[in-house]
Amino acid sequence: MRRWWFVPLALLLVFLVGVGIWMPGQQWLPQSAGTATPGPARIQMATRFLDLLDEGKYEDALVMATPELREGLAGGKLQQAWEGVSATFGNRRSRAPPRSEMIDGKLVASSHLQFATLALDARVVFDATQKISGFWIVPASALPASPADASITRHREREVTIGATGVPLPGLLTLPEGQGPFAAVILVHGSGPHDRDETIGPNKPFLDLADGLATRGLAVLRYEKRTMARPDMFAHAGFTVDDETVDDALAAAAFLRTQADIDPRRIHVAGHSLGAMMAPRIGQRDPAIAGLILLAPPASKLEDIVVRQTRYLARLQGQSDAEIEQALAALEPQRQAVKHLTAGGVDPVSMLLGLPASYWRDLNAYDPIATARAILQPMLLLQGSRDYQVTPADEFSKWRSAFATDPRFELIEYPMLGHAFMPGSDPPGPKDYELPGHVDSKVLDDIAAWVKARPAHAD
Repeated sequence: MRRWWFVPLALLLVFLVGVGIWMPGQQWLPQSAGTATPGPARIQMATRFLDLLDEGKYEDALVMATPELREGLAGGKLQQAWEGVSATFGNRRSRAPPRSEMIDGKLVASSHLQFATLALDARVVFDATQKISGFWIVPASALPASPADASITRHREREVTIGATGVPLPGLLTLPEGQGPFAAVILVHGSGPHDRDETIGPNKPFLDLADGLATRGLAVLRYEKRTMARPDMFAHAGFTVDDETVDDALAAAAFLRTQADIDPRRIHVAGHSLGAMMAPRIGQRDPAIAGLILLAPPASKLEDIVVRQTRYLARLQGQSDAEIEQALAALEPQRQAVKHLTAGGVDPVSMLLGLPASYWRDLNAYDPIATARAILQPMLLLQGSRDYQVTPADEFSKWRSAFATDPRFELIEYPMLGHAFMPGSDPPGPKDYELPGHVDSKVLDDIAAWVKARPAHAD
């Protein structure tokens, strides 16, 4: 029987295997990666490591890793990751020889993997002792996407650093033409590690948003997500969704208030997927934020979205009802374990998605709709009708039921767009992320118009 391991795309998109962690979502290493001087010994080691994975010799492969990585990938996590890719994206058609890259001063050997529905890179990271210190499965490298529509040109951009916890994150502030001070939008990523552009395959939705909104007169701040820039900070068992997402968004807002060309009373947060789910908490923690934009906002519990998406992807792959029920039966104990976590209980050894109990407790205590109802900021909620990850029927309908008649909220649904607010296929599925596309110009128009119509936050 084929092993099932569906990585939840509900909170965007593929996945990461990193130093001691297994997290949902999409991951790609920094876009500043460049070609490195070839290191034959490391290339040979990376090839051997990947060969062992293909041969199913996972324990032998882990011998090549640092103690921290061995601990993080113990308990079958490495096997789940490697075999789960084919289960999700179809049989692998090819594996290219590794190439050398330098990323944040570290030598990385990357091997292009072509699957039936998606191209990925397997990236093997080495430390100074030539031990394997990280293993990443990421969307395949691609040329940068062109602007979101023909009217967009590159704008003034300023490299910045932001971040909570005293560990800065690299970012980019995109400014429109003119002198300012400008209304600004902070882009907050979906689940898992992301670069500043929220890159997936050939697409860069956050780049599209930054360029498109700057063309329409708004400043945009985007940054490398902490789980991408500093995965070592998530090797411990006690991190929360605040550590992953919320705290850095708050730090970004505080940073923008120090910039002379930004209007401190017109700073907005635009969250995508997990970022949209957490946007009400961000607004609650910083009442001076002028408004919140929620793109594909989940309303259900993450563990329930995982189950629903597992069922959808299984059917999309043509699996029988019996195979689907078998997969869900294996997932159900983990889902129930998440739901019954108690504050004083003993943490389980293994939790759903490999996330620590602290993360699930944090989400268990959070209700995005209730939080949205309790705060004062206006909100713009956007949804693609073809989104199979955060679906209109299961998620956006809950927001509509709660706020359709509330003048503080505006809700817009786009008939032909998917999770990344780009056109999708029929039926929508992971293959959509292989197709080059751009955030739809109507989405850009609606965000810009909504922000410009909002009055400045009262001091």
